[in-house]
Amino acid sequence: MRVAAGEAIPLKQDELSINGWAMEARLYAEDPRTGFLPSIGKLDELFLMFPNAGYEEPRYDMGYESGDEVSPFYDPMMGKIICHAETRALAAQYLATSCIMTTVWPVKSNLGFVVRCLRNPKFLDGDLDTGFIERHSPALATPELPMAEMAGYAAGELIWQNVDRSNVWKNLSGIRLNAAPSAIARVIDSDGEVHVVDLTQPTQVFGGSIGGDEVVVSIDGERVGFRIFLPRGTSAGITGNGIILSPMPGKLIAVEVSQGQAVTKGQKLLTLEAMKMEHTLVAPFDGVVAELSAVAGAQVQVEALLARIEAAE
Repeated sequence: MRVAAGEAIPLKQDELSINGWAMEARLYAEDPRTGFLPSIGKLDELFLMFPNAGYEEPRYDMGYESGDEVSPFYDPMMGKIICHAETRALAAQYLATSCIMTTVWPVKSNLGFVVRCLRNPKFLDGDLDTGFIERHSPALATPELPMAEMAGYAAGELIWQNVDRSNVWKNLSGIRLNAAPSAIARVIDSDGEVHVVDLTQPTQVFGGSIGGDEVVVSIDGERVGFRIFLPRGTSAGITGNGIILSPMPGKLIAVEVSQGQAVTKGQKLLTLEAMKMEHTLVAPFDGVVAELSAVAGAQVQVEALLARIEAAE
């Protein structure tokens, strides 16, 4: 603006120099496993830790803090993490470490996705174009996590934290006739899957944040919450096959099917508009629309029942 007003450029070309590399990651409240659908809700924990690795401190440009609410009315970007180092490879390494040490919970985030991108050999070689993510999916978006080891760590921590609660110990069996003692725990993860853990087996230690009834286990930017599985309480809210729920609050802008209609796997059922984007909900398998509560133009809340598909015989 000053140059446009007639002022001189403050530096000449030979006075400019390059000082290392800076790299930025955008932190989004979204779930890469579901096609980067936004994730909304209260941020119980947004923790930024500065890695002590001999580098400059990362720069956090954040628009949120712990206790804030991620709403469906704005772009889901929460902030930016910027790192500087002498080389591009070191900047990528430092940025990955900074992402791993950043905690977002229970809102889902793209931290693990960013870490996998930064560690990808093609990314590190600079072999990049607009097709990079598509070529390397689903490994970037849907990693295979060591769930058995993570569940084992969570079970041990949960039992230790709740050692005086009898309802936890009801899920353990420590005595077997004519056999070595055993200790079995059942935990349920934040996706509703139950894990049976043998507590007598050694488990690789993962970092986890302890929160009373829940342990959040982290590995390379990915976080999974675990609770002790109580058959009469914990499993509530797990939906059955074929139930289509709204992934977030929004407006139904299109209903493509009618009740009683036969559908095929992957067929478009509904279109939801939320957070300035359109989200298509499709049939999970071949079947019939047994129930349809969705109405075009209606506003719906998160996890509202929109339709139910009965599998074809």
